[in-house]
This record gives sequence, C-alpha cells and structure tokens, in this order.
Amino acid sequence: MLGFSILIVLMVIGSPIAFAILLAVFGHVSQTPFSFGLVSQRIFSGIDSFAILAIPLFVLAGELMNESGITDRIIKFANALVGHTKAGLAQVNIWASVIFAGLSGSAVADTSALGRIFIPTMEKEGYPRDFAAALTAASSVIGPMIPPSIPVIIYALITSGVSVPALFLAGVAPGLFLAIGLSIYVRIYAGHYAPLRPKLSAKERFSAFVNAWIPLFMPIFIVGSILTGIVTPTEAAALAAGYALIAGIFILKTLNLSRLPHIFVRAMRDSSVILIIIAVVAAANWMLTFSRVPQTISSYVLGEVTNPWVFLLMVNLILLVVGLFLEGIAAMLILLPIIHPIAMSLGIDPTHFGIVVIFNLMIGLVTPPMGICLFVSNSIANVGMGAISRRIMPLFLVELGVLLLITFVPQTVTFIPRLFGY
Repeated sequence: MLGFSILIVLMVIGSPIAFAILLAVFGHVSQTPFSFGLVSQRIFSGIDSFAILAIPLFVLAGELMNESGITDRIIKFANALVGHTKAGLAQVNIWASVIFAGLSGSAVADTSALGRIFIPTMEKEGYPRDFAAALTAASSVIGPMIPPSIPVIIYALITSGVSVPALFLAGVAPGLFLAIGLSIYVRIYAGHYAPLRPKLSAKERFSAFVNAWIPLFMPIFIVGSILTGIVTPTEAAALAAGYALIAGIFILKTLNLSRLPHIFVRAMRDSSVILIIIAVVAAANWMLTFSRVPQTISSYVLGEVTNPWVFLLMVNLILLVVGLFLEGIAAMLILLPIIHPIAMSLGIDPTHFGIVVIFNLMIGLVTPPMGICLFVSNSIANVGMGAISRRIMPLFLVELGVLLLITFVPQTVTFIPRLFGY
C-alpha cells in the first residue's frame, strides 16, 4: 500500500514515470524482508536481453534516415500521390506519416520530423495553425502501427510468446485504416481551407517515386528479412541501422560524417528513456508478482467476465483512461502482465489482442492532458494546449472508430498474418 501511495503522489506532482515507479518499488520493498540490493538485480535483469537491443538500433536507424534528408523525399512522394486532391496538403501530411512509419516506428519521431515542415507550410496555404498541429499529432499514431515498430517489439518482449513478425504484419491494416479514416475526415471538413493544388505531371510523379525508393524499400527489406527467417528482429534492427548509414553516406551522399557523433548521442538519449522505463517496470512487475496482484486480479476478472467481447470492451475503456495519464510504453509494461494472461484464458487471438492494446495506448499519445505528441506538436506550433486539444477531438473520434473496428472485427487484424502463415 505504501508503494502504491508513493506512485500516485509522485505522478500527481509530475515526477518522471520511471522515477515514480522506482521509488514506489523501494517503498514497497521497505515493508518486506527483501533487501534493496535485490531491486537493483531485478532492474538489471529487466534489460539483460538480446532482444531489447532492437530498440536502440531501430531508434538509431530512424535518426540516420532523418539526418539523411529522407523526410523531404517522403513528402515529395506523398505530394505526388495525393497533393492534387481536395485538402491536398492535409492529405500529404497523413500519407507522409504512413511512409515515415516504415522508418522510425515512433509516433514522437513522426510528430517532430514532419511537424517542423508541415505546420508552417499548411498555415501558409490557408489551414489554421492549430488544425495543422492537431492533424500532425493525430496522424503520428500511424507510426507505431506500420512496421518496423518499437511498441510491437516491446509487446513481444513482455508477453514472451507472441510472434514479432505476426504483430508486424497485423499492424499494417490498422495503420492504413487510420490513414484512410483521417483522409476522409480532412477531405470533408478541411477541404475549404485551401484551394486545389495542380496535379503533377507523370514525369514529375515518376521522379518523386525514384527519389523515394530508398525509404520505401527499407521497411520491405527489414520486414521481409524477418518473415523469411533470415534474421531475428534484433538482427533486423542492426540491418536497418546499417542500411540507413550506407544509404545516407554512399547512395544519397547527404549524411555528413561529422554529424555522426550527434546522431549517436540523440539515439542513445532517446533509447535510454525507453530502456530506463523497461528496467524499473521489470522490478515493479517482480514486486507485483511476489504480492500476487496479477493472480488476484485475474481470478476476479475470470470469475466475473466470461465473454471475450465484454472483456475486450472493458480493456479498451481501461486503456483509454490509462492512456490519458501514462505514456504508452510505460502503461504497456505495467498492465500487460496482468491483462494478457486473462485474454489468453478467454481464447482471444494473441496477435489480435496485441494490436488492439498497442493501437489503444498509441491513441493516448494524442489525448490531453498528457499526450506526448500533443506537447511535441504544440512546441512547434506554439498555439497553446487548449487550442490544439479542441482541434484533436474530431480526429480522436476517427481513431476511436478505427479502434472499435479492429477490436470487434478481428479479421481486419489477422488476415494479413494468416496470408503469410502466422
């Protein structure tokens, strides 16, 4: 009880989630016969895994591709595809996120990289600045869904049994559904903000495709190497980083060697945030397991809920609320050891359940008051959290509609993995 009280107080006052969890663990351990040294062991064992190396390597690959000027090529290709349609630049924003998702696997990276370009550009073309900021944040949810995806790797690590290739494939359709849903919304409700843009010639569109082949080929190369069994997800992450490095230096010749130390520092900094959370949550999960909290909750839920659809609805409601206050990866690390065994006991497909959980928690990145992507987008737009929060609500409803679709029509998630035998 002391540990839980410490956690709540520290979260209320705005303490970083990793330190709040760690101090809560120490508070609980102080009431047990265990020594604090055991907590240190559990923290270390939480990241003592070869598979976890995939996280910093994918982060590094994304940083290298960004520094190589890939973002500009992606935007030009997306513009060639949909820039001439109604609400063209808004459509380009959305579909650039689809392509960028295959590079970074991170919603925050998507918001930061694309927001710096799209928010001022959309404002110049006639879109309200707060709308541009909200749309950039909302479309960034696509990033963690389309492979390679950092949340997918973390989910597979926690559940230790769910196939990473299956989850990679399962995330493609939800990511595309979200892009289509957002595109329909902006076409209907944002088409009046800016005039139609001229359609590019066939030659210009072909040129945009040729210039974009390197970022377009990267996710195909990485996911394909995993699906064919050539490499593990961790080895695929190393391939992605190597691919990005070679492409930037020798093919595109846009990556300056003098920038490499800065790129590696940024990648280490961003990775350390994720790894610290994983480490301290591993200690917290050990504490919860010792206290039989997951077993108690599982027994209660299985005694009260026997219908898998009711359970899925209940999980969605819980995760949507949790996502308002906790960062997605932290929430996943805390809740998955509890809800995943229950879902398996009810016969829910593990791949389907994984994508529902990930998509749900990624929506939390764009919902106030703690949506990280909202903060990143607002730091670029500087329109105020109130304005961007109002603009995000209709886009949130679109994302909620996609969530309900993938929750209650499992085939939308599982049909692609089954095509490949997963």
